[in-house]
Order: sequence, then C-alpha cells, then structure tokens
Amino acid sequence: MSFVNTFTARIKDDSRRRGSGATANPSRNLRMRTYKPRTPGLRHLKRPIEDHLWKKGPFRPLTFAKKGTGGRNHTGRITCRHRGGGHKRRIRMVDFHRLAPGPHTIDRIERDPGRSAHIALITNNATGRKSYILAADGLRAGDTVQSYRDGIPDDLMAAMGGRIDPGMLAARTTTKGNCLPMHMIPIGSVVFGVGSKEKSGAVFCRAAGTYATVVAREPATKSVVVKMQSGEVRRVSKFAAATMGVASNTTWQHRQLGKAGRSRNLGIRPTVRGVAMNACDHPHGGGRGKSQGNRAPVSPWGIPVCLSLPLLPLFYRSFVPACFVV
Repeated sequence: MSFVNTFTARIKDDSRRRGSGATANPSRNLRMRTYKPRTPGLRHLKRPIEDHLWKKGPFRPLTFAKKGTGGRNHTGRITCRHRGGGHKRRIRMVDFHRLAPGPHTIDRIERDPGRSAHIALITNNATGRKSYILAADGLRAGDTVQSYRDGIPDDLMAAMGGRIDPGMLAARTTTKGNCLPMHMIPIGSVVFGVGSKEKSGAVFCRAAGTYATVVAREPATKSVVVKMQSGEVRRVSKFAAATMGVASNTTWQHRQLGKAGRSRNLGIRPTVRGVAMNACDHPHGGGRGKSQGNRAPVSPWGIPVCLSLPLLPLFYRSFVPACFVV
C-alpha cells in the first residue's frame, strides 16, 4: 500500500500574467499528489491527481512504434543536444481534423506519452469507428462529443424551425469537446486545437492547459481574430475548426519529477556546464577551479551569448571567408 498525501497549492492571480484571457477562476486551488519521503526520489515528487485516466495500454490499431534519433541527423551528427535513451514509446494517431460528423461517445481518457495533454478514445455512434482526439478539460468516459465541420445537421435545423437561430444554435453546439468552424463560435468563447486554414487540422493551442479566445469576426476578409495566451493576436480563416473548452491536464505545468532518473526515462540527457568540462570540450573548460579564463560567456561553438540574433549574420561574415558566404 502506497502512502499518498494531497496538498493544495494556491497560484498567483492569473490576471497578473500576460494574456490571461477568460480563465474560470483566477484564484482557484490546484490539488497535487505528493508522497511520503520513503526514498529520496519521492521527497520532491508532485503529480497531478488523474484518477479518471485509463490504467491499461492504448488502443493498439491506432498506434505505431516510435524510432528515436538521439538528436542525430541523417549523417549521424548530433544536431540537437541533450536527447537520447528513454522508455520505448508508441505514437498515438490523433485526429486533428475532426471531419466525421454525428455524435461520438467517449470510451476513455488516456495519457499520451508523446504530448502533455490527455487524449480521448471515441467511437462513432453511426459507424462504430474508433479514433483518438485531444481531450477537453472536464471530459469523462461516457460523454458525447460531435463535430460540426460539415455544417448544421438536419435534425438541428428542423428543431430551429428551418432557419438559423443564433441563440439556440450556440446553446446546442458550443459544448466542451465539440468541434466547430470558427464562424459558428460565439465571440468571447474559449477554444483550443485551433486551425489556420479551411481544410487543415489543429495547429494552435494543443498543449496541456492551453486555450485561445475568439475576439472578433472580419466579414471583409472572411477571417476570425483569436487571441492566444501569450497576448499574440492571429487571424485565421472563418472555415477553420476549433474545439470548445480548454486543453486537458491543466495542472501539468506544476508537476515535479522528483529525481533525475525520471527525466532520463523521458529521453532527456543531462545538461553539463561549460566550466565543468575540459578545455578541448568547451571554451569555458580547463583551468583550476571554477574559471572561465577571463573570457566573455560564449556557446560551445564560440558564439558570444550576448550577441543578438540580428547581428549573427554580421558575426559570421566577419569570421568566414568571403568565398563561403552566400
């Protein structure tokens, strides 16, 4: 029997953060799961409480094996450092387009090792076909979700009396987990899994706890303005799709792995300081003690850290022969 505690952590007011948008309750309490420090790795371990998740493996036909690269390119050279190892993974084929119409029943909510948000296994009530979608926060097994990318269904149009009633349409369609084209989403709604073009899938707000706010419609350009959490404002096609609600696993950012081994299981290798290396491995290496050799901070390849991105081409032109400069 494991000794498990729960504690409550009060976060800062979301209104103080940039682009806080329309959060449900800025001063809400976040409950995380902690463990008695029977081992050093359990002392600082904090995990979200996810008792509703599926405890067994994924739906096998919708997965395929992932082959790791270890951060190396096709020539075998390391192009992305601090990658390698980790547990074996299987990629879940998530449906980001949501083109199938009709009601779908959620079979279960699963944890996806390839992303931070949770995914939901759904079954089409008409065809019985199963698929994975991004789960909205608050969805549980047994709920029903639907996609309206093909337009308003005939039964809903008949219920509205043969004409579009904006109030009734919003009440019947804007349920969390439903996928709608942007022109059917009311102004001020919170959405995630936002697409950019008419027939494209979700490209924005796919990580855990992310969302965007529908700000305005522009009939002249046939586009809809959405505001991201960072404060960035984007213009997307009014025929692009988005899912109502907030991406699931909202407490993911507050987790603590507790020990270095869990980071290695995720495929993340250690990051070593330059001053701890030898002189042949880093410009800051060598010497006695913690010494940089009276040199300004540079990257492992000798590029100054304080050098801004606009000045990088000038830096390269000053050190690379003119015959190699394009």
